[in-house]
Amino acid sequence: MPIGSRRNSKDLPVTEPLPTLAEIPAGVVSLADYERHAEQALDANAWAYFAGGAADEITLRWNREAFDRAALNPRVLRGGEGGHTRVELFGQTFAHPILIAPMAHQRLAHLDGECATAMAAAALDAVNVVSTLASTTLEDIAAVSGPRRWFQLYLQPDRTVTLDLVRRAEAAGYEALVVTVDAPVSGARNREQRAGFRLPAGVSAVNLAGYAQTIPAAHIESPVFEYFLAIAPQWKDVAWLAENTSLPVVLKGILNADDAEIALEHGAAGIVVSNHGGRVLDTLPATFAVLPGIVDRVAGRVPVLVDGGIRRGTDVLKCIACGASAVMVGRPVVFGLSVAGARGVAHVLRILRDELELAMALTGCRTLGEASRDLLLSRAG
Repeated sequence: MPIGSRRNSKDLPVTEPLPTLAEIPAGVVSLADYERHAEQALDANAWAYFAGGAADEITLRWNREAFDRAALNPRVLRGGEGGHTRVELFGQTFAHPILIAPMAHQRLAHLDGECATAMAAAALDAVNVVSTLASTTLEDIAAVSGPRRWFQLYLQPDRTVTLDLVRRAEAAGYEALVVTVDAPVSGARNREQRAGFRLPAGVSAVNLAGYAQTIPAAHIESPVFEYFLAIAPQWKDVAWLAENTSLPVVLKGILNADDAEIALEHGAAGIVVSNHGGRVLDTLPATFAVLPGIVDRVAGRVPVLVDGGIRRGTDVLKCIACGASAVMVGRPVVFGLSVAGARGVAHVLRILRDELELAMALTGCRTLGEASRDLLLSRAG
């Protein structure tokens, strides 16, 4: 089936093909272009899943608008040698600060799914954060990955299951654990509900296959309180995890500076400021809006990353200027995947990095370390 055509997700095969390359449509020069093409490439089921947010999608909108309200305040005549986009995280040097955020069920977007994303990340020297809920096993993804791979972990009610996932990630060469902490229950995703979202045959959370799964009993009055919240992770589980792995434990889903402080007290080696892409609870604040306060509280003790609404290289630079160590990008990656497979993902990453370099050059920043809050104005115009 040609890339870019609408397809029925129920026809996805069970077998995992080798990643393939596809042509990038003419005229695609920005991440917004990929989003427009992705709406045509994805069926209604997959589009609702990837593009939608919680409830009225206000937080989804706020994530983007927060960047639009911040203007850049450039300095001129500050050229010279030695410019680069390198950053350091957990004792390693990375070519640029753009990471691929964890995203579940990528085979909904393209037959090659997570394998194509992993190959593109390797080609662009980007960290690929692989979801627990990937539609390809973490081992198979690792086999086609470069060295820059982290594993996103949902803490399981049974610690033996959590520990087995961790040991699998360690054995497969993942370099960090990104623990999502902001979704003890799923949000009210009305767009998915209207579309009747379901996982088609051949797409499932294969990393959890073989582990015993429990579901709430039919007779309980409130599944949220009597089941999901009762088995939800707590701070003690973070401390336990940090004590049982040699990998850095990064907590994803922090929006409150007090929680950032508690995270450090319980062994977190890093923080991701995130509202789950606006997919869990609507009217949460934009991540860019709360980033400075969390950076100030952490005060350089661990890296602080951020995701949510990043669509331009200028957005990346604004996050770095606010004190972020790096950024994670989600939806644009899966949109690129849906349109042109591995080549689309690589192009999305290349666009962002090129735009970041241009933004640095045009604001007088030879390195990301020269980007400070003086670079930002609160509102354009």
